[in-house]
Amino acid sequence: MCALRPAPRGTRGTRGRRRPARIPGPLLVLLGCLPGLAAVAALVLCAGGVDRAASAHLAARAGRPTPARTVTGAYTAPRPHIVPRSAWLDARSRHDQPPPRYDDEVVAVFVHHTDSPNGYACADAPRVIRYLYAGQTGVRDWDDIGYNFLVDRCGTIYEGRAGGVDRPVTGAHTQGFNHRTAGIAALGTFTAGVPVPQPMVDAIAALTAWKLGPAGVDPRDMVRLTSSNSLSRYAAGVTATLPALAGHNDGYMTSCPGAALTARLPEIRATAARLQGRTAATAPSGTLTGTP
Repeated sequence: MCALRPAPRGTRGTRGRRRPARIPGPLLVLLGCLPGLAAVAALVLCAGGVDRAASAHLAARAGRPTPARTVTGAYTAPRPHIVPRSAWLDARSRHDQPPPRYDDEVVAVFVHHTDSPNGYACADAPRVIRYLYAGQTGVRDWDDIGYNFLVDRCGTIYEGRAGGVDRPVTGAHTQGFNHRTAGIAALGTFTAGVPVPQPMVDAIAALTAWKLGPAGVDPRDMVRLTSSNSLSRYAAGVTATLPALAGHNDGYMTSCPGAALTARLPEIRATAARLQGRTAATAPSGTLTGTP
């Protein structure tokens, strides 16, 4: 289960307006399915390792990492089908929020699980995402859902954080490493022994291949990322070498994305590389991307 910590007092969106914490009626139904702290874990979405929007904004003002040395070439992948936010976020549930923030490019992807129940029908995935959004924007008073994308057990990809799926939107998914990365959340709990649906694995691979393609990043490679927050595994300002396709626990002290999903990451990397047109002959050559 993902590490938890209390929400800081005075948490606000980037506009500085504090919204009252409120829990919609349907959210209470979801929480009723989870005992005690497990309900909190599902609601905050591995919140112990997620930067709130205000922290990301302050880090951006303090200075972003130096632009990466990118690798040019033809290793890109087609865009997979992505269901827009409008499929899960209705006018009644939507919160006011500041404009999206952007980085120069996406050079790494962090994979998460949502610590929520696995037995949902795929047709109910929009409702589950809406409840998760309510937990982050209501209980934790964030300006938006933290993840850039969410993937359900049937392999359907949903747009998460606002700003445009084809743009390098600054997320709020991995403490210290929200800049120049994308966060993909697998809907469910994938601890040791829990099967990870193959359609979900394939969808994460397709999404990773597409998002890393424009920067020329091989999903099997390592990248250099600079931590913006000392609550991560690395002190603020430290440049860490991490997998281009990483688990949440690579950047933060947590068990997320769960042992079962973590075990599938090598397969996801290999599939994503193949979707980019790479072969065994184009093996990763080390740290290709990052700050000098």
